[in-house]
Amino acid sequence: MAHDTPARAGATRPDGTAYEVARTEEEWRAQLSPLEYHVLREAGTEAPFVGEYTDTEAVGTYSCRACGAPLFESTTKFDSHCGWPSFYSPLAGDSVLYLEDASLGRVRTEVRCASCGGHLGHVFEGEGYGTPTDQRYCINSISVRFAPEAE
Repeated sequence: MAHDTPARAGATRPDGTAYEVARTEEEWRAQLSPLEYHVLREAGTEAPFVGEYTDTEAVGTYSCRACGAPLFESTTKFDSHCGWPSFYSPLAGDSVLYLEDASLGRVRTEVRCASCGGHLGHVFEGEGYGTPTDQRYCINSISVRFAPEAE
């Protein structure tokens, strides 16, 4: 499947099912900052090493900034030194969607929120990190919100 724009009102997932959360572009623009909108709705990328959660080590859950769906646990976060938060696994297999992305002239695997279709980042395999999955979910900080675990 080719890289396309995330979910709009009435849009469907790659498998043809409806997203749980769908808004008009005007509603998304009203809800999100310009940079959040660019990354989440237009599949942009924030600059490396400037994201709010790049170096966060606290225990908690990362959820989609657009719709609030839980996506990643801090227990799967690791320091990849790539400039963006990195995880080796999503919270649940159905919390994210995978799309083929050939937008930079090479094929990558885009990761989107399964609830709203918001662009999160990309997943890479076989890079040699000592993680249980040998995967690196390279996620834009601006695509997620962190909620620390209650003490």
